[in-house]
Amino acid sequence: MTDPTTEIPAIRRTDGRAADQIRDVRIERGWSRQAEGSALISFGDTRVLCTASFTPGVPRWLTGKGKGWVTAEYAMLPRATNSRNDRESVKGRIGGRTHEISRLIGRSLRAVVDTKALGENTIVIDCDVLQADGGTRTAAITGAYVALADAIEWGRAKKFIGQKSRVLFDSVSAVSVGIVNGTPLADLAYVEDVRAETDMNIVMTGRGLFVEVQGTAEGAPFDKTELDALLALGESGCAQLRERQMAALS
Repeated sequence: MTDPTTEIPAIRRTDGRAADQIRDVRIERGWSRQAEGSALISFGDTRVLCTASFTPGVPRWLTGKGKGWVTAEYAMLPRATNSRNDRESVKGRIGGRTHEISRLIGRSLRAVVDTKALGENTIVIDCDVLQADGGTRTAAITGAYVALADAIEWGRAKKFIGQKSRVLFDSVSAVSVGIVNGTPLADLAYVEDVRAETDMNIVMTGRGLFVEVQGTAEGAPFDKTELDALLALGESGCAQLRERQMAALS
């Protein structure tokens, strides 16, 4: 486990944040009236609507095994970015990036779910990016957890899940980190992300365990000292995000 007190150089960012400071995070729980669980999450100007749909029953390959299933789908609205992108449904195929992020969100959520306690029920989380300014996948994971928690409680109230079943045994959140102009930074906005020499997404549980670390040197390779600094930023950022999640669910 890295030391979260690793010293980060002082730097002034375009939005005035310190190097280790995440953006303003807002979680509007229960945003959708129709979904069993939902949350509109904002990481600065990035906004993602996460809806959780609860369905009794499981895919055929899980039938009779006494386990439930949690999965996710990710999509970006055509005008979530500076210029319009065609809908993937119109193109007739789902892009590789969309598949990758959908699988990442699903893996992250399943890391904190006891599928036996869920019973033979399925929860699908839809994460739709309304506005993108960097960190859409990390915002999606963080908001999806809140929507998932509410969908589970809906299932419990409807007696699809046992009253004492502990389906969620931990929380999960995610934050982007990177090296820009030689300085490790937390929660990159788009203008920082496009300039990053190293880009990394860190997914962690509330207990401080790593679920996934996705890191790439976009320019020069990074060394272990820089990696340790990025992991420390990720730990600190995810701890702050857990606090926001718990406040939204309280």
